[in-house]
Amino acid sequence: MKKFGSVLLAATLALTLSACGASNSDGSTGAASGSNSNDTANKPIEITYWYSWGDKIAENNENLVKMFNESQDEVIVKAEYQGTYADQHSKAQAAFAAGNAPEVWQNEIASVGVFAESGMTQELTSFVEKDQLDMEDFIQGLMGNSYVNGKLYALPYLRSTPILYFNRTMLKEAGLDPAGPKNWAEFEDYARKLTIKDQRYGISMPVDIWLYEAFVRQSGGTMISEDGKSAAFDNETGIEPVKLWLKMKDEGTMSIGTTDDAGTQAKTDFHNQRSAMLFSSTADLTNNMKVAEEQGFELGTTFMPANDTFGVPTGGANLVMTSGLTPEKQEAAWKFIKWMTSKEQTIYASSFTGYLPSRISAVESDEMKKLYEEKPLFKVAVDQLEYAGPRPMQKVYPEIGEMIKNEILRAVVDSSVSAEAAVAEAAKKANALLNK
Repeated sequence: MKKFGSVLLAATLALTLSACGASNSDGSTGAASGSNSNDTANKPIEITYWYSWGDKIAENNENLVKMFNESQDEVIVKAEYQGTYADQHSKAQAAFAAGNAPEVWQNEIASVGVFAESGMTQELTSFVEKDQLDMEDFIQGLMGNSYVNGKLYALPYLRSTPILYFNRTMLKEAGLDPAGPKNWAEFEDYARKLTIKDQRYGISMPVDIWLYEAFVRQSGGTMISEDGKSAAFDNETGIEPVKLWLKMKDEGTMSIGTTDDAGTQAKTDFHNQRSAMLFSSTADLTNNMKVAEEQGFELGTTFMPANDTFGVPTGGANLVMTSGLTPEKQEAAWKFIKWMTSKEQTIYASSFTGYLPSRISAVESDEMKKLYEEKPLFKVAVDQLEYAGPRPMQKVYPEIGEMIKNEILRAVVDSSVSAEAAVAEAAKKANALLNK
């Protein structure tokens, strides 16, 4: 209740400041009180929008907000960059407690449940029903992380899956199929043939929970049991990925980063051609295309290789509305969320960054069809959606993800720790959290 009180207090202050600012909004002097009231009523509602990530993704967010502000005169949105998803989530929690949270912000999809269940985000069902928004137009494979306990709390915005990027020029030079590896056995073989000792690795990668989820899914497994009460990865489906990574590391065909910036380092290795392959989000597509052109190599992309099957988790961010807003702020926030997730803006964001289009009408649009024909790399992640699924959304899952990562890292740096032991320890800790 204290948090809600803070939000309402902040909203009241905002309205008060808004009313004060209206007194000279039209440059008139000595206006009557009735005139001031009208000015206030006509003044656009100002809201704040928080987003994550820089480069092309930041440009996309800033461009869309500018377009929204210029498209109408009822709402003004102020866009603010907040770092990584983790940075943004931490800042949002602190801002909510202080009563000055942004009205609209990005939830990394696995965290939608955490913020909804904590009361920080607004259920959107009534807004959708009032405007009769066509929910069937959103790609159903991307909706799994929008509902919490059967209620809608978020709409898909910048969504992704991991894909395999590769240096097609290197593959051709090594006599490999330039379409890329299709399964784990081919992936191992490609990495071996692309590695040049003391010069480059077949692949450089971080220990990343999102990638681990993909490898588990490719082995036919899941991370958490259906009832949400126990870890489901303490078996061959969870052990096989770690065994593969450790084997390739020991052979010298895979570089596994162990520092906090391992993800960035893997991308740098790929860009500088110190590695031939990279697992990363489809959101990196346009930037990787730009770097490949600058570095003079041909870029390729394909599905993440299959084990028993193809498989990836979806990822990226959904848009959410902060709870406890005044009706006026709610309407302004909803107007912005609805616009940002519409067909036209989905086409723009997907074309600009490489993120997945989240609406069927966007995928089937003439603009996207033309893009896929001219630049087939954009289509890979869309086709891979057939094998994609949602991420776990248990409240403790972010903590579980960190535990799994740390246990795998322990096996990477200490050869006495087996894949079985690392996975078993991670599952033991996960079960303790899930049963608290």
